[in-house]
Amino acid sequence: MLILGIDDAGRGPLIGPMILAGVLIDKNGEGFLRKYGITDSKMISHPKRIEMAKIIKESAISYYTARTLPKEIDRAITTGTNLNTLEAIKTAEIVNALNTGKDKIKVIVDCPSVNIGAWKKTLLGYIEKKDNLDVVCEHKADANYIAVSAASIIAKVSREEEVEKIKKEFGDIGSGYPSDPRTKDFLIKNGKRLSDSGIFRKTWQTWKKVFPGNEQATLKGF
Repeated sequence: MLILGIDDAGRGPLIGPMILAGVLIDKNGEGFLRKYGITDSKMISHPKRIEMAKIIKESAISYYTARTLPKEIDRAITTGTNLNTLEAIKTAEIVNALNTGKDKIKVIVDCPSVNIGAWKKTLLGYIEKKDNLDVVCEHKADANYIAVSAASIIAKVSREEEVEKIKKEFGDIGSGYPSDPRTKDFLIKNGKRLSDSGIFRKTWQTWKKVFPGNEQATLKGF
């Protein structure tokens, strides 16, 4: 049986895309990655993540990343699709891309929802071929399964690459997370001017507090 680990990066930022990654490995690959020290991306420094991402890509049977732009997130939320459902759709995109239907695959997903059963049911509704799959959705799967740890690293590195592209084009956005003072400062100074740039998630409360309608940007509410 093959193992497909799936995890996300950039679910909460105000700026930049959300990235989901899937890494498909076999038992030998799992053992190799365990010996190499692959673990949850949050436990590893940026330089080490880059090094590990290269090893993962070289040793995996296959891998796939699904990018979700801010405008996709905003569109989903404003049309009644919540972020959990959007993530289920993107997770299914990964499964559908990597599942040839020829091999038995254990799919392990780091579940983004507090209601694991309901989210799994939603996910299964978007997966095209299911007969050869054993789908497991768990919290903290990125810390408990090597394949999901590997996916978390690929997703995180991909997200970091996207952030660097944004910085080169628009300037220092910080991490893109609302709690980052540099991100807040960038929003205050540049949000109105770059409103149509596609880098901001305008359905986020951080954006709405700074730009409530057409009012002038303010720090009130932070």
